[in-house]
Amino acid sequence: MRKILLTMDGIQKCFSSVIALKHVSLQVEQRSIHALVGENGAGKSTLMNILSGIYPHGSYSGSIVFEGQEMRFRKVSDSESRGIVIIHQELALIPELSIQENIFLGHEICRSGVISWDSQIQETQRLLDAVGLKEDPNTACKYLGVGKQQLVEIAKALSKNVKLLIMDEPTAALNDKDSDALLNLILNLRVERWISVIIISNKLDELLKDADRITVLRDGESIETLENDGSISRNHIIRSMVGREMSNLYPERTAKPGELALEVKDWCVFSPSVAGEQIIDRVSFHLHYPARYTRTGNRSGSVPSKTQFPIESPIFRRTARMLG
Repeated sequence: MRKILLTMDGIQKCFSSVIALKHVSLQVEQRSIHALVGENGAGKSTLMNILSGIYPHGSYSGSIVFEGQEMRFRKVSDSESRGIVIIHQELALIPELSIQENIFLGHEICRSGVISWDSQIQETQRLLDAVGLKEDPNTACKYLGVGKQQLVEIAKALSKNVKLLIMDEPTAALNDKDSDALLNLILNLRVERWISVIIISNKLDELLKDADRITVLRDGESIETLENDGSISRNHIIRSMVGREMSNLYPERTAKPGELALEVKDWCVFSPSVAGEQIIDRVSFHLHYPARYTRTGNRSGSVPSKTQFPIESPIFRRTARMLG
């Protein structure tokens, strides 16, 4: 039986008259991987934003006990000073800065008030070796893919002596190979550095493989925490997430598209910041009324936000008329 590292008890958070969290409780054990699952809007990110100090003490009710002491974080640096670090789904690296500058941004290695670049590069190399990233510490982060940027974020967390790492949808933008590598790294960090990890994700197959415990949130409430002893089924977790039996996860649907609104063929886009780097290569798609959105992109280095447009956009209307 592992010791309890974190206890969040009776957490309630409101935004104006909207109750986002209703007396949520969560316990995380030392040296464990704890999954947090739930539908969109269930309160997962809100709960972790409270834990990491993004929502300061006083803006919510309930208690946080970490390593046996009650915590009252008023800012992110408060939680980081105790070893709690969050990596958001939208990574917080500065593209123009180097790997070593990003890792030590805000806590640079200094001698007599001056940054010791040699020491910082040396320590960065040690951290990159720890996460398995073979890149020059002076490489600008804009030249790295999403998978490598994730590793830089983890190295950054290690530089802050992390004890509890929170990862929000860490594999959402990764292909299967990069996802497996990232999850294997997390497993190794748990064993070698005694780090506990909270993973927010709805990739249930990954969680059932690697998580020690799984907590389900629904409509701002903690529904249950499951010990991943091999007896948990995917359907059980889904039923707990949605509050009802799901007899057919992928029901057949008959598409009834309306008239063609937009047709794009062999669309190519080059990076505005990296000369010669192509970020979209010969993408083609059709957009029909009454569909509101269309999404394109792949899982590795995907750029769905760059190819996601509302049909009401004036650019769409003008383009549709040109093609029509």
